[in-house]
This record gives sequence, C-alpha cells and structure tokens, in this order.
Amino acid sequence: MWSVLTDSLLDTLKVFPFLLLIYILIEVLEHRTTLVQNRKILQGKLAPLIGSATGIIPQCGFSVMAAKLYDSGLIRTGTIAAVFIATSDEALIIMISNFDFAAWVMPIILIKLTVAIGVGYLVNFLYSAEKLTETGLIADVPAQFCCDEHGEKSDISVYFVSPLLHSLKIAFYIFIVNFVFGAIFFEVGEDAFASAMMGGKFIEPLITALVGLIPNCASSAILTETFIKGGICFGSLVGGLCSNAGLGLVVLFKNGKRLKKNIVLVVCLYFVAVATGLAVNGIMTLLGF
Repeated sequence: MWSVLTDSLLDTLKVFPFLLLIYILIEVLEHRTTLVQNRKILQGKLAPLIGSATGIIPQCGFSVMAAKLYDSGLIRTGTIAAVFIATSDEALIIMISNFDFAAWVMPIILIKLTVAIGVGYLVNFLYSAEKLTETGLIADVPAQFCCDEHGEKSDISVYFVSPLLHSLKIAFYIFIVNFVFGAIFFEVGEDAFASAMMGGKFIEPLITALVGLIPNCASSAILTETFIKGGICFGSLVGGLCSNAGLGLVVLFKNGKRLKKNIVLVVCLYFVAVATGLAVNGIMTLLGF
C-alpha cells in the first residue's frame, strides 16, 4: 500500500506544473475579456453560440457569471443552458496535463459545443416569448468569476497566488482519485476491476451525469481522473461533463422566486447529459471502441 501512496503522489506531481501554467494563462484571459460586457451580443441571435464558446474555456467562472446574468433577467434560458452544457470546469486542464490523454480534448470540445449550441437554440426557440430585463448594467458583473471572486487584488495575487492555490486544490483531488484507484487495483487487481466495469457503458451515464451536477471543482476532476484510470467509458465522461456547470448551479438556486423554473432547467440539463453520454457510448460501440 505504501507503493500505491508514493505512485499516486508522483503521478500528481508530474501534472502540477502544467496545471499551474494553464491556470495562469486562464487568469490572463479572464481578466482581459470584454465580450461578456456587451449586452447586445449576449441577448442577440448569436447568444447561444457565444455562450457555448465561453463555457468551453476551462473554469467555472463563466457559468457563475451566466447564472448571475440569468438571475437578473439579462440573458435567455437557452443561453444559460448552452453555457452550462459547454462548461467542463477542470476537466480539459487535467486532460491536457496528461499527454497520453490530451488527444481526447478536441472530441470533448466538439461534442459539448455541438450539444450546447443545439440545445441553446432549441430552448430559446421554445421560449421565444421570454422577456428580458431592460434595465441594469451588465458592466456591473465582473468577467473573472470562478470558484472564488478575486475582487480588488494585486497582479501578483491574481496572476500567481490565485492560480497556485487553485492548482494545489485540483492537484489534491487528482491525488485522492489516483490513490483510491491505485488502492482498488492493488486489492482486487486491474483485470478484475475491468471485468466488473464491462457491460456498464449504458448505465454509467446515469451516474456520471449526477456526479456532474455536484457544484464543486472536485466533480469534474473525479470524472476525468476516473476516465484516465479506466473506470468509465468516454461517453460516460462526456455525459458527466455536460451536466457539470460548477458553481453556476449554486448561484442559480440563490433566487427562491424562480425555484420551479430552475429545477426544470437542471432536470433538463441532467437528461441532456445522460442522452449525450448514451449516444456517444453507443456510437463508439458501433465503431468497435
């Protein structure tokens, strides 16, 4: 068991420098973006497309921002649905940090973008009579929301300390998953574990989509690391990531007056995620993967 602990620690240390570098780059991107402050773009015909594109950027920040805008009546239901579906939180960063699995990043992005854009436009079409708030300033909503709001901080704090702390937190999640799976493989053997997972590809999306709804950075990290360790199929990972809206869901439910509508949105998010996971697993099965 000591070897499992040391191997898990070494595997985690290998990806940590890449996590830190990527988070620094993301902070630069988030603090330089002005796209989200343009109301006409966010409320126009291209809104689901733009919302999906911003949601793809690794971080839960844009889902939090979108939830705040939606709560204020500044964006449509289809637009926030697109942002939520496109959001992958920490998943893409972890995949990129593992060179052997970096090739999976583009398929994840393409699938999530396709689903997010399609669902976004469909929902906006079904809710075409939805009214938006005519007052209020989008500029009041900062662009750099994430798992914590930076507020007024120095450049060192924003561009290094915050990414460092975030990287350490995600590295901890990765270490825990590495250790858990290492312990399982140590106790039961990799062959036995793989055999136990066989035949579950059409059940897994039901579970991973629920895990994805957990409003915490840990959910995307757990899903991704579980896939990397061979615990779930690719479609199951995609399904879980389609429902993974990060802390955007927490912000969404702060407004009790829209509780029923928010519950319907989350339920639809779950079923879209399950359907996507099942479809991808089915296609990959037909293709012999």
